Amino acid sequence: MRQKSNSLQEQISITSISSISPLGYKMEDIWSAYKKGTHCISGDIYNGIETPVAKLTVDAQKEIAVLRSSDANYKDLDESVLYAIYAARKAVEEAQWKDEKDFGINIGSSRGATRLFEKYHKEFLEEGVSSTLSSPTTTLGNISSWISHDLQHQGPEISHSITCSTALHAMLNGVAWIGAGMVDKFMVGGSEAPLTPFTIAQVKALKIYASDINATYPSQALNLEKKRNSMFLGEGAAVACLEKGIKKNALAIIKGIGYATEPLKHNISISTNADCFQKSMKMALGNMDVNEIDCVVMHAPGTVKGDLSEYNAINKVFGNKTPALTTNKWKIGHTFGASGILNIEFAILMILKQEFIPVPFVNKNNKKPENIKNVMVNAVGFGGNAVSILLSKV
Repeated sequence: MRQKSNSLQEQISITSISSISPLGYKMEDIWSAYKKGTHCISGDIYNGIETPVAKLTVDAQKEIAVLRSSDANYKDLDESVLYAIYAARKAVEEAQWKDEKDFGINIGSSRGATRLFEKYHKEFLEEGVSSTLSSPTTTLGNISSWISHDLQHQGPEISHSITCSTALHAMLNGVAWIGAGMVDKFMVGGSEAPLTPFTIAQVKALKIYASDINATYPSQALNLEKKRNSMFLGEGAAVACLEKGIKKNALAIIKGIGYATEPLKHNISISTNADCFQKSMKMALGNMDVNEIDCVVMHAPGTVKGDLSEYNAINKVFGNKTPALTTNKWKIGHTFGASGILNIEFAILMILKQEFIPVPFVNKNNKKPENIKNVMVNAVGFGGNAVSILLSKV
């Protein structure tokens, strides 16, 4: 297969990024949380078993409650929609798009309206009928369409699900639309509210869920010596605003993009050396020397095979010039479709603050870059749908 070029027709700025997650909803609080060597896990009971999860902070939950009560149309929406609306409002404000209407929107989700779907399905099983709002409030397009309504926007509006790489595929779409000259601005992101009984039961059935809730670090994401899977779920949303050209208010520049899909051999597996990540990272690098990459924000979900295969792919691509490696999933869990854009936020914060945030229990000997100029961000979904985004300091 011919290696595609990462060269972009247009230089693209990320002029804002906003999120709501277990880290908080204010950028200064999020950075403060990242600097602490503690996780955001709280134990909760699901299906009668105490389970590690990462919920929104109490203050963030209050923000969502205020949003829900602000409009009669919002009271019946799923949390995944409300999280996305909240993040989108802040992103527009920070990007200074207040008077803008003609921009693209692509906000995706892996699972969508999990709470409402489970609620309405249970109602159907028990009563044999379904509520009037069960269909319109659980469709996947629900997220982007409600953001469009909330912002009174007039441009293209897209929804999609490519499992855990959903948000970074949204970023690929935004880059493509801008590069094609169809729009100058595009809003991208992902939202997930998966902390529901059936969703957690599904992940536990895969034998990948963290079980030692009393451990100092229940998730051992990026610990390549672990013997047991240790993924756990978190919730949240993040939205970024992309603009054509290098803007004065740019937080970072999208330097390269890469994508690849592996032949499907198993519903959730990727190859031992993550061929998909090798291809996506090489594509994102293009002609850039591997020495120029300061760190990689890994997908690293905390599973034995997932973490190791991505690490193997990085070694294949970078050889003996492997950059500093990190992940945030030990701290905030796996947020499925939102995880990639939360990784982007993590990378941008390290670029802006010029400080590398390691994983406390495995990165003690990991080299810390003196300067952070170029950061590779990875995400992959079930079936090996990988995306790599190369971000650079302005």
